[in-house]
Amino acid sequence: MEELPSPQDDNNTQGIGKVMVICAWVLAILMMTLFFSQWSKEKQMNTKAKLVTVNGVPEMIIKRNIHNQYMVDGKINGKPVIFLLDTGATDVVIPGKVAKELNLIHGPEGIAGTAGGNITVNLTRIEELTIGNITIHRVSASINSKMDGDEVLLGMSALKRITFYQQGDNLVLTVTQKENKPTNDD
Repeated sequence: MEELPSPQDDNNTQGIGKVMVICAWVLAILMMTLFFSQWSKEKQMNTKAKLVTVNGVPEMIIKRNIHNQYMVDGKINGKPVIFLLDTGATDVVIPGKVAKELNLIHGPEGIAGTAGGNITVNLTRIEELTIGNITIHRVSASINSKMDGDEVLLGMSALKRITFYQQGDNLVLTVTQKENKPTNDD
């Protein structure tokens, strides 16, 4: 003879079912959060430049990201980096951990004035800096070992050798042949 389930067995089964439904919802919410945070990060970063030719002159167009910044993929001495264009920075400024990955030489110490006050940096030189179709050589730079993040600040030691202008939400970069060749004045 088959035994009928007791009311207590039904309550245990319903309780386990409720817990499983709650766990499934929590898991679904976590998965959606991970997906949308990665998608949002890619949209916010917007580091892909668009290369175009206007009247025979190659130009690179960088779209402003959600934080009103211009960020672009590039290379330092052939190794990939992400640049954050910063016209307020005197030099190209490289976070310490990125400089280590790039095997940059830590030169003499110097003092740099920042919004947060004076800091100690190490001077260095970048042999080749590339952004899209623009390559410049022998660029003065600073290594800031206290700087967080992975973005390299693309300061005026590089930007002064590039022609750039803002057009709406875009920053357009070009370089003349004269500026594109290695110089000894930097």
